[in-house]
Amino acid sequence: MLLPIVSFGSPVLRKKCKEVNLDYPELDDLLENMWETMYKSSGVGLAAPQINKSIRIFLIDTEPFIEEELKDKAVKKTFINATILSEDGEEWSFNEGCLSIPDIREDVKRKPIITIKYQDENFDWHTDTFDGLTARVIQHEYDHIEGKLFIDYISPLRKRMIKRKLEKITQGNIQVGYKMQFPK
Repeated sequence: MLLPIVSFGSPVLRKKCKEVNLDYPELDDLLENMWETMYKSSGVGLAAPQINKSIRIFLIDTEPFIEEELKDKAVKKTFINATILSEDGEEWSFNEGCLSIPDIREDVKRKPIITIKYQDENFDWHTDTFDGLTARVIQHEYDHIEGKLFIDYISPLRKRMIKRKLEKITQGNIQVGYKMQFPK
């Protein structure tokens, strides 16, 4: 089932999310719906706050970023109760966007290597290190469960320049190719 993506201005996007336990109701259905929603929205990641759930779940599939001959390097994973343990390397800039903030893209600096501890969909614990675009997608989605957005990393001047666009998104004055939910 396709779920609506909540837009910028929705309070859930600014909340630090709560941990999820094994008895979370209908978790398998939720994850299946999140995957379907992410793919139908042409996303490479989706966090629970983006579908109006203040819980520590996000998922990623980096295949769209990977060149054809390297498709086996794509990462498709579910992250539950994740904690980034370290971020290493020299920051690099990349143009990011977000399903909750459509039609706005900005250069964001992030560290290229991360180590993250998380549970998978079976609640087994893992600690893995990721780099490059995969690390960036994870950092972006992780920010969502921490109540942060990619626009928090841009300069005050850039924020002023996109203020009107952000207001239009909050008001629902935007056309996108997927279902959205706007603040009331």
